[in-house]
Amino acid sequence: MIDLYTFTTPNGRKVSVMLEEVGLPYTVHVVDISSGDQHREEYLAINPNGKIPAIIDHDTGLTIFESGAILIYLAEKTGKLLPSEPAARYAALQWLMWQMGGVGPMFGQLNHFKRFADEHVPYAIDRYFRESIRLYRVLNRQLSRNLYVAGREYTIADVAIFPWVQIHAFQGIILEDFPAVEVWFERLKARPAVQRGMQVPAP
Repeated sequence: MIDLYTFTTPNGRKVSVMLEEVGLPYTVHVVDISSGDQHREEYLAINPNGKIPAIIDHDTGLTIFESGAILIYLAEKTGKLLPSEPAARYAALQWLMWQMGGVGPMFGQLNHFKRFADEHVPYAIDRYFRESIRLYRVLNRQLSRNLYVAGREYTIADVAIFPWVQIHAFQGIILEDFPAVEVWFERLKARPAVQRGMQVPAP
């Protein structure tokens, strides 16, 4: 059994989608980051960085934080969504790292400055919007040549990127401007495991 510590954010939903895709049983523990739950000592004992998500795998005794590390762990634990053949494996891993190093930070900062910042900072909004558009163009180019992000197979790279694209309207992104991304997005949105995972925790 796996304990999942999560909230209603793209990073949290990466892991719930992954757990649904690989079919592992799990218990949800809501960490309400809007109320500061992530800074409580009992949670910092699980994730010293004070962010979500995190998991505890009671089968192995391992505690893991950082969503990308969790996706790799679950893929290796189950033998699913991460190819074993080197070229395909590293294609999936490099696009996972692209999400972790680019999409997450840039989209996250765009969301913050557009929606939550106490002060309106046009320079920051413009900077992060432009970089988000650039990343969408990169993704659109990749998906115009491939069925899934890392090639012909659905992998953890798709799982990692989908929840961030799902909030495109919130970011002010017009998905129709990126037709290959839009087709991929609709394909993933139709997956039953994605539908279930995107409802964890319940909105």
